[in-house]
Amino acid sequence: MTLEILTPETKVYSGDVYGIQLPGIEGSFEILDKHAPLVAALGKGNIKILKTKTDVTNYKIESGFVEVLHNKTTVLVEGATE
Repeated sequence: MTLEILTPETKVYSGDVYGIQLPGIEGSFEILDKHAPLVAALGKGNIKILKTKTDVTNYKIESGFVEVLHNKTTVLVEGATE
């Protein structure tokens, strides 16, 4: 699955990943390879990028949106800090 994390200023992350865990406004959820199309709002919390099952990177966000379409996940956030 391809992942892009974007802010209004810059591209924070771009690459192939195993999965991603996101802080939805009604609770956390996970997106894995070949996920169904989805658009969801994100709340304050941590994004956990699973590059592999054991290689993990975290970013803190305030809010944003996620779109999943054609095995590509795009996360639009108002700032992300590692």
